[in-house]
Amino acid sequence: MNNRNVAVGTILVAALSAGLSFGHAQERKDLARFQIVETTIDDIHAGFKSGMLTARQLLQGYLDRIAAYDKQGPNINSIITLNDHALEDADRLDAAYRASGLIGPLHGIPILVKDEIDTAGMPTTLGTQVFKDYRPPQDAFAIDKLRKAGAIILGKTTLSEYAAGDTYGSMFGITRNPYDLERTVGGSSGGSGAALAANFSTVAIGEETFASIRRPAGWNGVASLRPTPGLVSRSGMWDGYPSSTAQMGPMARNVKDLALLLDGMMGYDPEDPVTALGIGAVDGSYTRFLDRDGLKGARVGILRESIGVQSEPESADFKKVDAVFEQNVSELRAAGAEVVDPIVIPNLKALLARRANDPNSFEAGLKLYLARNPDSPIKSRQDIANSPELAKSFPPTKADRWKNPPPPLDAARYLDYLQAREELMFIVLKVMADNKLDAIVHKTVEHQPTLIKDGINPPYSSNKGVPTWNTFLVYAASMTVPSGFTTDNLPVGITFFGRPYSEPILLKLAYGYEQATHHRAPPKTTPALP
Repeated sequence: MNNRNVAVGTILVAALSAGLSFGHAQERKDLARFQIVETTIDDIHAGFKSGMLTARQLLQGYLDRIAAYDKQGPNINSIITLNDHALEDADRLDAAYRASGLIGPLHGIPILVKDEIDTAGMPTTLGTQVFKDYRPPQDAFAIDKLRKAGAIILGKTTLSEYAAGDTYGSMFGITRNPYDLERTVGGSSGGSGAALAANFSTVAIGEETFASIRRPAGWNGVASLRPTPGLVSRSGMWDGYPSSTAQMGPMARNVKDLALLLDGMMGYDPEDPVTALGIGAVDGSYTRFLDRDGLKGARVGILRESIGVQSEPESADFKKVDAVFEQNVSELRAAGAEVVDPIVIPNLKALLARRANDPNSFEAGLKLYLARNPDSPIKSRQDIANSPELAKSFPPTKADRWKNPPPPLDAARYLDYLQAREELMFIVLKVMADNKLDAIVHKTVEHQPTLIKDGINPPYSSNKGVPTWNTFLVYAASMTVPSGFTTDNLPVGITFFGRPYSEPILLKLAYGYEQATHHRAPPKTTPALP
């Protein structure tokens, strides 16, 4: 694979970490009083208030960690581009704080963004050399909201090329799992998951079409939410509206930070009409639903049926994850939940097998996305197909997708999928109603992270064990939270699955589980800097 961008990235990080940092030695000395590893939004704002920390010092601390660990040392390689105006943004926020306090609930919080979401002033590369110079003139709707809430866009994270598959790409090479450098981070939001695990930012943003937020969260030991469509706009995001399945979502090391990030992202956007469905979905901040005793008296159903892609229930690898899940079920009971174990969803696998796509939806979304950047030389599918960089795509089959015309809509098959989707939705809701369930709990991924060597060589195996039923249903809420480690010291997550717009319930349950177990632990490959 092509790793020539690693050297460029190293130079960029070094420049930001050293050359652009005024009084860098003093900032490092001041930051030593504040522990950046595993810090939270509340910790950071308390540091601002006490005078122990500034936004610049915090940002510099993350830049130092990126310089030490992302392009050297363990070479996690989770970041494609850093915002060369980030320190200026931090200075502006520090001045505003001295004048009048916090400008918003995310004041001074560094955020990393999956590189399929537009951030003005930075390229959106989609992980491919084809888009290396694609510079959108405006922020995605959700990014604009986050900036207004006081957030600092620190940089853009790695992903599979064109946000489809595992986190390998011609723009950057390979992203490594901080818990085992020989294993994948998952995809396609793998850079966001790995960067969070390694403490390269406070929070991050991913996107999910099949399992692209939840899989990297589970395999990198962080929390994530694929929100119900309508809560978060997709305008300014690759594969956005009118796609029914693709959704932007928050990722964080803890549930409260995730809720605060979701607060900052959500809202009605006329450019994404689906967001009209989210109006009135919540009153106030999602943080008000967080309850340390949130599992007490809650009814959760345990889905034990294996529904992961290419899962092998008889394998030793599957059984290592299963052993952790058994302990997780016991932990739910110990935290006061009423556990219905197991629940059975009739015809689940047969209905999931009827999944189909509408290629017309993707093509319409592509036109809308490219139209937001009228000065770009890439204006159409044909421009992508004509790019001299296309041959560098990885895996090579990615290039074929653009060289060939889009497949025609198989109307009969797609109608069959829509019928199966509706049938399964009512079956799931009935099972929840009959059992009086607040949520369904299942393994986030049924296998451990796959080996990188298996993902970069034919037949390119990297999706093993990934459940995708929430995106099959489209209108569902699905949240992942760390749930421990296997005997191979690899992170595992459990997923709380809920009804459409049940995010308040899922956040309450996930927070209760997090506070009862405290499974999150940082990787040993990226320790605190001296």
